[in-house]
Amino acid sequence: MCLAFPAKVLNIEGDLATVERSGVKRAASLMLLPEAKVGDYVLIHAGFAMQIIDENEVQIRDALVAEMNGAPRTIRNEELGIRNE
Repeated sequence: MCLAFPAKVLNIEGDLATVERSGVKRAASLMLLPEAKVGDYVLIHAGFAMQIIDENEVQIRDALVAEMNGAPRTIRNEELGIRNE
């Protein structure tokens, strides 16, 4: 199973960005996402930025991962686009 993780773009030099996730900084290629800019949140997979996402999406993803690890539920179905019927 392959997972992409969200990270914030801190610096860009050419096609290479410095991104940060939970205090850990690493390099990521912007070859597939040249429109990314400093301050954007991007999904990183295999060292490549794949998609720009907003900060709210990052918070939802983090809450869902925490929930999978046993944390209490903090995200409402409406925030996930799920209707209660």
